Amino acid sequence: MSRDDERLARSHEEPVVGGLPEAPGIRAAIQLTPALGSHLLGLADALLVDAYPGATIQRAEREMLAEAVSAANHCFFCMDSHGAHAAALLEKGGATQLLPLIDAVKIGSFDQFSPKMRALIKIARTVGRAPRDLTAGDVATARAAGATDADVQLAVLIASAFSMYNRMVEGFRARTPSDLAMYRPRAAQIAEQGYSVRPVAAVANRD
Repeated sequence: MSRDDERLARSHEEPVVGGLPEAPGIRAAIQLTPALGSHLLGLADALLVDAYPGATIQRAEREMLAEAVSAANHCFFCMDSHGAHAAALLEKGGATQLLPLIDAVKIGSFDQFSPKMRALIKIARTVGRAPRDLTAGDVATARAAGATDADVQLAVLIASAFSMYNRMVEGFRARTPSDLAMYRPRAAQIAEQGYSVRPVAAVANRD
């Protein structure tokens, strides 16, 4: 089954857990309680948006690490949403020539990335799959390619957090859009303001 066919099939799935909010993907978990939503969004900001002392990887690169972990975990909502977030950041920064990298991540193709990002993606995907398979050699390879200790820390933290987010989405069988355009408004908002702001629809319907 192709990625597009699998995405379409998932868009027709119904949640297997009752009592969920009528919201797609991770937003079903975020909206369960105010405290849970605040913590989940705050964690996303801490790992993907906020300054991290000593890190050299940019926001779009952090989003692509989240996308790579989600793709490896076959979580289409997280893979597609964080791919859209990375795209919005690349467009905002005028780096549209890098947009093909987003689709490459979805199919597990990393040859076009810099050696540093390839090494960090390998670390993130290893931690997402089997964390004790991560070796000192993997870390040394990343360091030799220009990654800082903070970059490696972020790769491990992002992989760990997104394995959790992925399992929330997939465990609920939360709704997954079939149309990638559905992610663009929220992606543009996140590129400007981060995760903890209200989603576009919520802001529009506030009054």
